Amino acid sequence: MFFRSLAKAEMVSATDALAGRNDAIETGGKHTVLGSSIQPPYPAGSEQLIIGMGCFWGAERKFWTLPGVITTAVGYSAGFTPNPTYKEVCSGKTGHNEVVLIVFDPSVIGLKTLLKTFWESHNPTQGMQQGNDSGTQYRSGIYYFDEQQQKVSEATRATFETALKSEFGDDSAAITTEIQCATEFYFAEEYHQQYLDKNPGGYCGLGGTGVSCSF
Repeated sequence: MFFRSLAKAEMVSATDALAGRNDAIETGGKHTVLGSSIQPPYPAGSEQLIIGMGCFWGAERKFWTLPGVITTAVGYSAGFTPNPTYKEVCSGKTGHNEVVLIVFDPSVIGLKTLLKTFWESHNPTQGMQQGNDSGTQYRSGIYYFDEQQQKVSEATRATFETALKSEFGDDSAAITTEIQCATEFYFAEEYHQQYLDKNPGGYCGLGGTGVSCSF
């Protein structure tokens, strides 16, 4: 069935994770689409959210198109290894997820609108996989910055899971998305930033479930 959770990769332990490095991976400063800085400090009054929904190339593009989004950047988070490289993350030995940092103006776009795009743009039932991309770095995740973001994230997860089960009538539609407090965000290498703007014909493995939901 379409929603059946596929075999889950095992998360590496903190003890067994790669050692990493002290220096940050070099990356650029300007967003190639929005023209804004992808590096802090961010504008006063802005808010941040980190999400993971499979390969971060296509995920980032979903959000830079939304009015009210100030900047986006791809990187690695929710793992153990400091300043990991892309190759290290793909090895499954860092614990990190491929994620997108979203900086937004809450007076223009609300958190629920961002999360509607999140839930509808990928399949959040697949465990450590998204489509043909398999591994712990492709897990679905929301990484919040405060208690209000946590509450809204959990509420929208419950609402969307109800919609999935109503549409498909099968308990295998249970959402596997992790919702956790945001930890260190490590910027990915420059060539990953706004990858699908630089490479319009590049790979994008995102595929939603076809279910929409109002929050």
